[in-house]
Amino acid sequence: MDRSPAGELEVLFRICAAVHSAVRFAATSPRRAEVVAMGADGSPTEALDRVAEARVLTCLEEERLDWNVLSEEAGRLERGGRRTLVIDPIDGSHNALRGLPMSTVSLAVGDATLASVDAGVVRDLSTGSTFWGLRGGGAFRDGHRIRTRPWEPRSELFLLNLGRHATPRTLALSGRGRRVRSLGCASLEMALVATGAADAYLFENERPERNLRITDIAAGYRIVREAGGSVTDALGAPLDDFPLSLGAHTSVLACGDPNFPETARREGYL
Repeated sequence: MDRSPAGELEVLFRICAAVHSAVRFAATSPRRAEVVAMGADGSPTEALDRVAEARVLTCLEEERLDWNVLSEEAGRLERGGRRTLVIDPIDGSHNALRGLPMSTVSLAVGDATLASVDAGVVRDLSTGSTFWGLRGGGAFRDGHRIRTRPWEPRSELFLLNLGRHATPRTLALSGRGRRVRSLGCASLEMALVATGAADAYLFENERPERNLRITDIAAGYRIVREAGGSVTDALGAPLDDFPLSLGAHTSVLACGDPNFPETARREGYL
């Protein structure tokens, strides 16, 4: 295969299409929520996740790729390669299992840290829309260039992780934004920030171990950055050195306008 970032991106496209096809039927099965194993983090793996992950691994064999794999379900699989494929087979799995439309397959290729991710692809499993970012090559949705939008206070739309584990900061922001949505799918919400549909996405839980992992954010990170936005933790610290490891968790603030965190704190949003 072409081992350039553009060549890697082409492989990610093919894998996303294959996973979408595989889960289309499985998503309607009454057994989609059946627990079939325990994930690498000790959480249950449902049948739908297993179908998606198995298709990714089959694709790697078909493509004759030696990429290592870092997956929410299987953990880290050493396959002898230099590059690592970071996958969330079904991001927004709770949505998918309940028949809600916000779920994706999220794929990214990197080496050791978030900053090393050269290509990321997020495919919306409901609409079929595909978002991608390529280091130095921009961000796109279905072939059309996407860019973030400048923040306009009092006309914003925020995507937030809400619920009983959300931090006071998140709840306070929900009360300041003119419009607020909570979709429950990190990769899709980050991709929507990249398109300018939303101004910012904040995920911050009170318990650090309930925050996001690399599988949730690797693809979205590259897409947002290439669209002109920024990705930090909730306090504004860079995530470039965040490791490609399932053991690490982080809060995330993805902003369309890189000046948003500083301005928002000054104006009492954060």
